[in-house]
Amino acid sequence: MATTKVTTNLIDMSGNTGGLVWAKGNTAQRPSGTIGDVRFNTETSKTEVYNGTDWKNVKTTAAALPTFSLDYLVVAGGGGGGSNTTLACGGGGAGGLRTSYGSTSGGGSSAESTLAMSFSTNYTVTVGASGVGGSFSGSTYSTNGGDSVFSSITSTGGGHGGENPSGSSGDGGSGGGGKADAPNSGGSGTANQGFDGGNGGPLSNGSGGGGGGASAAGGNGGTSVDGGDGGNGLAVSITGSSSDYAGGGGGGSHSTGGVGGTGGTGGGGNGGTGSGARDASNATVNTGGGGGGGGRLSGTDTGEGGNGGSGIVIIRYPNTVTISVGAGLTSSTTTDGSDKVTTFTAGSDTVSFS
Repeated sequence: MATTKVTTNLIDMSGNTGGLVWAKGNTAQRPSGTIGDVRFNTETSKTEVYNGTDWKNVKTTAAALPTFSLDYLVVAGGGGGGSNTTLACGGGGAGGLRTSYGSTSGGGSSAESTLAMSFSTNYTVTVGASGVGGSFSGSTYSTNGGDSVFSSITSTGGGHGGENPSGSSGDGGSGGGGKADAPNSGGSGTANQGFDGGNGGPLSNGSGGGGGGASAAGGNGGTSVDGGDGGNGLAVSITGSSSDYAGGGGGGSHSTGGVGGTGGTGGGGNGGTGSGARDASNATVNTGGGGGGGGRLSGTDTGEGGNGGSGIVIIRYPNTVTISVGAGLTSSTTTDGSDKVTTFTAGSDTVSFS
């Protein structure tokens, strides 16, 4: 076929409504080419240009995927209350709390920004496990709660309560309460997630400090008095009704008339008393509350520490969006106004949206 050369500097096809047909063929049909030759490769479905050495694909930019906004509440598992000692023990710290819904998040911070989510993309969801309460009779120590995750948001598990012989209370989303006698300081909370645990009493007959909560630090224990109260949690209305989450566990008491510290609002367990019910109470499941610290009567072994509460993940998004949930997660979805609300109460897997 003869080559037709166009000598003008301008080709005006603005009056046409059709398309310009390029030379085309598969890879094997490429011509030897000169610099600047352009063709459509029917094998790769790419437009390509010859650079004098090789045929290179013309770079294209993929269209941006549509996105939608999503609110979240991510609460980690609460720490276990202390035991395994001859001293009154600290309450467990609440799991860290992060939320974009409302005006306030954990640790006294402002609510975080909503997330921009893409369709047909997998996002990780993990519900943090509860921390285990210490057991004097079982010779086990209390543990921190597990982290909870949604996409890029991670909340840190609550710190365990102070006890012997492990000694110090745990740092976490909120800090665990300190045990009586040195070292008796409460654990540290995580910025923008929760507060510090309270200090334990300074002497061997002191009471345990309360675990920190999402909106307040744990109360301090004293000498032969009631245990420190757990720090209060935070009320969040992401489901359409207000519920409290992430309260600290109360510290254990040391004295015949002493009373264990009260667990913070948001599921915190109560501390054990100085007599009678020396075992502390467990935190409420799916609140991220801290377990109560074991109480002690002079000359008597310490009561058991309470288990922390498991965490929870809640997301809120437009009701025009459909969620697909992996088999490893336990969840339920409801509708509130123009939004859907999906609550995850256990497990770890991925979710996607369409």
